[in-house]
Amino acid sequence: MTTNPELTAKATAFAELHTPAKPLALANAWDVASARIVEATGAPAVATTSAGVAWSLGSPDGDALARDRALDLVARVVSAVSVPVTADIEGGFGADAAAVGETVAGVLAAGAVGINIEDGPHRTPAEMAERLAAARAAADAAGVPLYINARVDTYLRGLGDPATRLDETLARAAAYLRAGATGIFVPGVLDPATVTELAKGIDAPLNILLGPDAPAVAELGALGVSRVSLGSWVAEAAYAVVRRAAEELLSDGTYGALAHSLPYGDLNALLKG
Repeated sequence: MTTNPELTAKATAFAELHTPAKPLALANAWDVASARIVEATGAPAVATTSAGVAWSLGSPDGDALARDRALDLVARVVSAVSVPVTADIEGGFGADAAAVGETVAGVLAAGAVGINIEDGPHRTPAEMAERLAAARAAADAAGVPLYINARVDTYLRGLGDPATRLDETLARAAAYLRAGATGIFVPGVLDPATVTELAKGIDAPLNILLGPDAPAVAELGALGVSRVSLGSWVAEAAYAVVRRAAEELLSDGTYGALAHSLPYGDLNALLKG
């Protein structure tokens, strides 16, 4: 096993940010500029969104983007900011667990200290556990306590029987933690009662996906949530401005959609450092 004191320190600091007392709030970035903007707000870490990354590189989300292109983007983001970076790697950018291990080795080589990896509708919990074990083994081999955020898609994708969905989610979470996950990400659920049960039943930091109708961060922290993230929402909002501006320009010949733009000088200055 090799050691990497700098990455180990960043990984440890990143893990310590996960607490219900003050949940880690992540406005996910998808390129260098968005990462610099997030960092400039005072964010203690930067997370990428796989959907935003894929879209910015001309690819759809959902295991379609080539691994080398995703890792190149991660490396660019890491080099652009000073805070810890966690990378969304979809299902692991690989056909099997061994390939996921290779992806994680690439993530660490790029300088990121965390990952998101999802199970999804086309992967059994057993297969997901194998991927997590391979990810943990790759991190151990690199001597880095990589933060592995295992995404459970039971609520997001409507998997299984709704009557037993909570139990299924808790069972998957327990299996993923045994396989090497550090935290559990359950997108698609905002109901306070369900979130409370998830926080109580998962013996690790719980991550919830936010959106326009989500409770405030402090409210989720009071329910036991340690981490919240905006996922692809920020990228979607940015691209919505592009569409509104284009439609307004072509239909009305006006420019109201640009009223709240980030000033040119501010954005340019962020990218000079």
